[in-house]
Amino acid sequence: MFKRIRDLREDRDLTQTQVAQMLKMSQTGYSKYETGENDIPTAVLISLARFYNTSVDYILGETDKQERYPK
Repeated sequence: MFKRIRDLREDRDLTQTQVAQMLKMSQTGYSKYETGENDIPTAVLISLARFYNTSVDYILGETDKQERYPK
């Protein structure tokens, strides 16, 4: 999961600071999600999936399909 959020960010040429600002948190706090030092809260996980237009399952490594599920 941690590698996936880093890869999603890097694929879009974003910095940790930019993603942290979108999440309204510090860069240091976000960095701990990418390194696996801290678990990602559910609300943050959902925000990241929406931001990257992917599914929570993709971020969690439960599927390799990046597409969002239809509502």
